[in-house]
Amino acid sequence: MSDKIRKHKKIIVTSALPYANGPIHLGHIAGAYLPADIFVRYHRLMGNDIVYICGSDEHGVPITLRAEVEGITPQEVVDKYHEMNKKSFYRFGISFDNFSRTSLPIHYETSQDFFLDIYKKGILKTKTETHFFCSNCNRFLADRFVEGKCPNCGSVGARGDQCENCGTWLDPAKLIEPHCKICGSVPVAKETMHWYIPLSNFQKQLEDWILPKKGWKDNVVNFCKGWFEQGLEDRAVTRDLYWGIPVPLEGSEGKVLYVWFDAPIGYISSTKEWAQNQGNPELWKEYWCNPETKLYHFIGKDNIVFHAIFFPVILMAYGGYNLPENVIANEFLTLESRKISTSQDYAVWLNDYLNMFPPDSLRYCLASISPETKDADFSWHDFQSRNNNELADILGNFINRTLVFIDKYFEAKIPEPHNLSQQDIEIIREVENQLDVLANNIETFQIKAGVNTLMDIARKANKYFNDSEPWVTLKHDRVKCASTLYICSQIIKTLALGMSPYLPFTMEKVIHFLDIKEEFETKNWEEIKNTPLLPGKTINKPDILFYKIEDEVIQNEVDKLESIVNKTDDSDKRAQSLKEVNKLEEITIEDFRKLDLRIAEVKSISRVPKTDKLYRLEVDDGDDIRSIITGLADYYEPEELNGKSIVLLANLKPAKIRGEFSNGMLLAAEKDGKLALLTTDNFMEPGSKIT
Repeated sequence: MSDKIRKHKKIIVTSALPYANGPIHLGHIAGAYLPADIFVRYHRLMGNDIVYICGSDEHGVPITLRAEVEGITPQEVVDKYHEMNKKSFYRFGISFDNFSRTSLPIHYETSQDFFLDIYKKGILKTKTETHFFCSNCNRFLADRFVEGKCPNCGSVGARGDQCENCGTWLDPAKLIEPHCKICGSVPVAKETMHWYIPLSNFQKQLEDWILPKKGWKDNVVNFCKGWFEQGLEDRAVTRDLYWGIPVPLEGSEGKVLYVWFDAPIGYISSTKEWAQNQGNPELWKEYWCNPETKLYHFIGKDNIVFHAIFFPVILMAYGGYNLPENVIANEFLTLESRKISTSQDYAVWLNDYLNMFPPDSLRYCLASISPETKDADFSWHDFQSRNNNELADILGNFINRTLVFIDKYFEAKIPEPHNLSQQDIEIIREVENQLDVLANNIETFQIKAGVNTLMDIARKANKYFNDSEPWVTLKHDRVKCASTLYICSQIIKTLALGMSPYLPFTMEKVIHFLDIKEEFETKNWEEIKNTPLLPGKTINKPDILFYKIEDEVIQNEVDKLESIVNKTDDSDKRAQSLKEVNKLEEITIEDFRKLDLRIAEVKSISRVPKTDKLYRLEVDDGDDIRSIITGLADYYEPEELNGKSIVLLANLKPAKIRGEFSNGMLLAAEKDGKLALLTTDNFMEPGSKIT
């Protein structure tokens, strides 16, 4: 087992500060909070001095946008969602040591101190530039307050910072037909001055720190390498907004600290608040300024730049702070094979889930599909299957039938073992080894592997129980039956230890059944692991741990999501899309040459399961056979497509459609509900290029 982290007695863990502009959804939980909580709970049991810090991010444009929409003040917005999310986290078992908020005075003071220190050192630059100003609203417009058409894909409603349709990062000045999101008027360009931090001055220091790192995820390292190759540029640390932390300099009225600057400092101010609550206001320094303490950030991949580049630069500029030991960035979670969209309400909100189902079922499901190296998909039917077939039928079933057997036939006392067989000895050794594997999985941030190891222990335990047939030996070899149940009770304790980071609510029930709560509260992981249940110990009456979820309950949740999807009228979307296509900007021949258009031959075709309109085509592109998912079922029968030569856009980024990956796009013409694939007059070999 790895002792890499155990040597560090002081650890501080942070999860990305959630915006207090809406409720928490499952994508948030899977990316930044559940993995961190599992890691923290494990290290607490290991006996390490670990502090888990988070809080609400209460500044920035999303807050003011929500306030505008709801017709209330930004403070009312953050008060509402801070309390809502704090309660949801607690109900879900996310065990923060401190959940603060960035609207507190302690955070204002800490953030302004960072700004003034860096400013007084002469590190910051000033730049006068033009920004959009709405004369009607009488204010400068932040990126997200400007909307228009995306210059990349032509989509309407693109924000000034990013197009949600194609994902391109944007400059508001490049939007086509920009307008103020609030009043709809056309903004004007107006000069304003801001302070910038010159990231390029820190690039060498960042490279020397990041590039030699071992054990960091590829997505983080590769992301940073890409930024380094392009060369880091100056980054504004202030902006013109009425909601935020005021810039603490004379003559800077109406300017606030940019949220990317103040939000990560929230980790420090939250730790300061925690230290004050401990009665030792200086204690926070032991976690941020002590070189022996290790700092770990758990985030979603959209936050990599802030935690691996921007925040470290702030800490380097100020000096005296620990840099992260690791930045654990997870990929995204999709929902029923669709992107989660808070603006369209297409999400499973944590508070809604908790009103319907127990927390540990979701903790188990999300850990099992953890998006550690690639995007993962949550589906309600998969959730039901994992709850019913794994938690209930495997883990819960083994624990319940073992304890019921002991309660009923051995006077609710752990039986005395006699003459253990080779099978008995091997299962104990194997379970102990698996527990070590689980521990190593968590230490190395392999959350999914760890929970799979936990379930593997339960599977082996069930097999051992079945192979030993205690219901048979009870009648003719009670000594053997007692030994079997003794072994099973030890495995249950091991399972309780292994599930403690993953399924804390279930663990509490199990240690109550075994009457060993005090042991779990006073001993560390190794001590609990090496202390067997003593024969003769009385157990409490067991109960069912996991109840099965009925089909109609799950179907109701599926239907809710489908109704959200169906709210948008397809014909209106298609008409709008066609209008926008006609207005696309001109491209150059260089743009056209970027397209890999070629002839491909359809080799086979099949329906995508559980869909009415989708086919999976296997096509020969001249180099390889690739899969294409396409909605042609309404227009072509399978036999009409087999052997057909079609036009393929071969270098389109792969996309996941209803759980299937599509590697390219077929070209077709469509009008008035009719569709025809593009092909050639004469036969052309697969792979023939279109020029």
